[in-house]
Amino acid sequence: MPIYMLTDELRFPPPEGASAEGIVAVGGDFRPERLLLGYAQGIFPWPSEGLPLLWFSPDPRFVLDPARLHLPRSLRKRMRKAPYEIRFDTAFDEVIHACASARRPGQRGTWIIEDLVDGYQSLHELGFAHSIEAWSGDQLVGGLYGVGLGRVFFGESMFAHAPDASKCAFAVLIAQLLAWDFALVDCQVHTEHLERFGAEEWPRERFLRTLRSAVTAETRRGRWTLELDVEQALANLPT
Repeated sequence: MPIYMLTDELRFPPPEGASAEGIVAVGGDFRPERLLLGYAQGIFPWPSEGLPLLWFSPDPRFVLDPARLHLPRSLRKRMRKAPYEIRFDTAFDEVIHACASARRPGQRGTWIIEDLVDGYQSLHELGFAHSIEAWSGDQLVGGLYGVGLGRVFFGESMFAHAPDASKCAFAVLIAQLLAWDFALVDCQVHTEHLERFGAEEWPRERFLRTLRSAVTAETRRGRWTLELDVEQALANLPT
């Protein structure tokens, strides 16, 4: 199957035409306009060392319906002790660089290359990319980052330097997304970590149908502010 080669023109081919590996297109750049266009169509970049830039829309797609989150009892108990302060959008640069340097089993290097970092930093400055952070005193000990469009949050990466730090940040994020009436969290590809939270594989057709409706809603653009304390967050999550 031929693979579409991107040019300077801001367009993507239909994601339904992806290869068996989920590759939609090759080339392009990390301009904010291109990133936003890709996300809105269910396409995301995934750099790989030694290869040209690849854009993916896998089938199946790994997603989380926020209303179906499964919060383990042990994590709920830990969160009640408030071991970390959760903040939004106070340390985006630190979070994305911590994600880039995080060691992951079976992985050499990182896909979060400097050009990609620059692109997401621009998205953050434009009010589309966001960081969710776990703090212990004045130390950033965990968190994640992603992109918000309409009623969809596209999760990109997370890290933890303290027990359950990223899990606590993720759980609070889901509680806040529920309060904001978000419809979907795109987790992209399967991980056991997110499967434990209730994420599941959807056929690409179902994902794209849900996405196209959800991204038409007004985007919550600009710096995000956490509006819930821990007890409110826990009360807002499914039991």
